[in-house]
Amino acid sequence: MIEAALVLASVTLVAGIGAALCLRLLPTVRLQLAGLALLATVLPLAAVLASGWVMFHLRDDAKILAVLSAAALSGVVGALLLGRWILTPLKRLGGVSGELADGDLAARAPEQGPNELVELGVAFNRMAESIERLFEARRQLVAWASHDLRTPLSAVQAMLEAIDDELAQPAEYLPVIRDQIRILSALVDDLFELTRIDAGVLTLELRETELDNLLESCVRGLEADARARGIRLEKRWEAQLPTVRCAPEKVERILHNLLTNALRHTPSDGAVAIVASAQHQAVTVAVEDSGAGLARETVQRMFERFWRADPSRSADGSGLGLAIAQGLVEAQGGRIWAENRPEGGARVAFTLRAAHTHPLAEVAAD
Repeated sequence: MIEAALVLASVTLVAGIGAALCLRLLPTVRLQLAGLALLATVLPLAAVLASGWVMFHLRDDAKILAVLSAAALSGVVGALLLGRWILTPLKRLGGVSGELADGDLAARAPEQGPNELVELGVAFNRMAESIERLFEARRQLVAWASHDLRTPLSAVQAMLEAIDDELAQPAEYLPVIRDQIRILSALVDDLFELTRIDAGVLTLELRETELDNLLESCVRGLEADARARGIRLEKRWEAQLPTVRCAPEKVERILHNLLTNALRHTPSDGAVAIVASAQHQAVTVAVEDSGAGLARETVQRMFERFWRADPSRSADGSGLGLAIAQGLVEAQGGRIWAENRPEGGARVAFTLRAAHTHPLAEVAAD
């Protein structure tokens, strides 16, 4: 009789542990916990029924207690095992978090286990990748800024040493020193503007503006530069463009950056044009040139900070103009993109919100 009771208790214990092992195969934590609750209900009930059978046949309280104890023990063991299986991936995630906090930006969480833990691991890894990209972007920003600041500083230092050693007259180098200081000031202003954009503290005063006058002013400001390069500067837009809601001084800076970039990459006897067209809720302004066009990598990366399609052009601009243009456009509720023109050359376009409309509608590139 004792042997029969021990066998029944062992079977109950093994059944509970086996059921707990099966619960591990369920795809979600929700289902695993629901299965554990069901197991905690069904197993004691089965134990009660079995103990009733034992009571009827054996009439021994000790044997009944052994069966009930086995049922309770199997439920506890199953709960402990299931809890361990759930907590193990969370402990791994905590360890990876510590590695990331200690500076190991390549650390990644395991993407395994129940669906909820897999989704948590995927979200954590996506966050880790974003942090790694941000740190890499900061590293590149510091490296490029140091390079672009060092070049004019070295030139100014060399000229000052030449003047100090009486190898040259001050008047000979003063215009060049003034130009180098202007380059340094422009780079510092660009870095400051970009920092404000990244930090989300850029404040813009949006007001209704006549876009025609704004475009005319930008064209006049660069006519002399275009003429010196032998490039035609053209204007193409409707007789009366809609009033737009924007920050005029920022739009002027956007256009200046785009036009300067287009003039830099357009050969002599070429043309650069400002083209504007109205849509339902927005106005699209584009700068088109007759240059060599854009390579695929250029289209994808031209709005990155300090990126240049031709590294040999390191003296032409800071490499921040297009990144700043993108930030200023998006801060005003628009978007900016680049593409090749079917007839040749490049086209960089951005949208501005028309006044007296709902928020800017999505405007597709041509």
